[in-house]
Amino acid sequence: MSSHTLDELIADNGVRSRYVLVRSDLNVPLDGATVTDDGRVRASLPVISKLVDAGAKVIVMAHLGRPKGQVDPKYSIAPAANRLNELADFDVAVAADVVGESARTAAANLADGSVLVLENVRFDARETSKVDAEREEFAKELAALTGENGAYVNDAFGAVHRKHASVYDIAALLPSYQGDLVATEVKVLKTLTEAPKRPYVVVLGGSKVSDKLAVIDNLLGKADQLLIGGGMAFTFLKAQGYAIGGSLLEEDQIATCQGYLNRAEKLGCDIIVPTDVVVADKFGADAQHEVLPADKIEEASFGSNGLGLDIGPESAEKFASYILGANTVFWNGPMGVFEIPAFAEGTRTVAQALADSEAFSVVGGGDSAAAVRAQGFSEDDFGHISTGGGASLEYLEGKTLPGVAALEG
Repeated sequence: MSSHTLDELIADNGVRSRYVLVRSDLNVPLDGATVTDDGRVRASLPVISKLVDAGAKVIVMAHLGRPKGQVDPKYSIAPAANRLNELADFDVAVAADVVGESARTAAANLADGSVLVLENVRFDARETSKVDAEREEFAKELAALTGENGAYVNDAFGAVHRKHASVYDIAALLPSYQGDLVATEVKVLKTLTEAPKRPYVVVLGGSKVSDKLAVIDNLLGKADQLLIGGGMAFTFLKAQGYAIGGSLLEEDQIATCQGYLNRAEKLGCDIIVPTDVVVADKFGADAQHEVLPADKIEEASFGSNGLGLDIGPESAEKFASYILGANTVFWNGPMGVFEIPAFAEGTRTVAQALADSEAFSVVGGGDSAAAVRAQGFSEDDFGHISTGGGASLEYLEGKTLPGVAALEG
């Protein structure tokens, strides 16, 4: 069953003077009250603008961080809402609470074609409650802000893997529609899982193998090559019998990695791990560091307990050659500690290869998206930059995404 689209909402019923509750993704990184990466705010703007232009009274719901069901000023949605206001050609008001007096009064006074952003929905513990009745009660209070003839649009792909009140339960209470951002993300991920054009290369990085287990499991028979970088590569190197010094290791995943290496060989999928590594004497911008072969990490000049903090130049070039030879590429997770220049080159080389490639390239949200923006790449350099790291991974794991399923109900 397919979801109703935003265009259907606007064309079929019209939204002028009608309240539309939009679940957006404004979960941006902050430095104090400054948004350090506004990618998700920019991605949320088109749907909100489309509704404003159609004359709707738009109420935006979003979360920021993990305030654990309590009001915590450092997780206020205000900086993200203020950035939305700066980018928009319409005014954005911000409620001082989620469903309290401020939200109710501001909603009641909304003019056609205007926007109200509610405070962080996770300030209310019912948003993330495991108890269905508690989430449903909160969803009813959110729906009540829309009066008699409200509608709901989910445009927060970064949250669709959560069974939360503003993502899942609300869809049962109001006529519900799939936002353009969610529709695009689902279409892209279907391309990766159902009929990718080969060769299909998957690049996985980040710190932990355990975060990517189900993705590796599901893609082993689908991808032609899995390129493994980041901290997770060291558990694979250990599984191959290499000494890895003080590098990040998930001891309990060594046997799993050995199993993947064996299965990949039988399935005709190549798992490519680094052949050289940038090894440092400590974690920090002022660390001593040198490039060593992957089987000689403990022979560093500063001692045997060095930390691998990036893939080496030989590995980066090898990864790039696979990417440039592919027709479809999915990348999730940096190749090293990209925030520190000395350990950013592996990630930069992979990003450059994706930018140069003629393949259909997908950058899977989270740290990967932040890395390409931090290194000055344009979003236009890639086929698609996902707004949802966790949601993208769960889709590629073959899981049902509650927020998407709720729109199809």
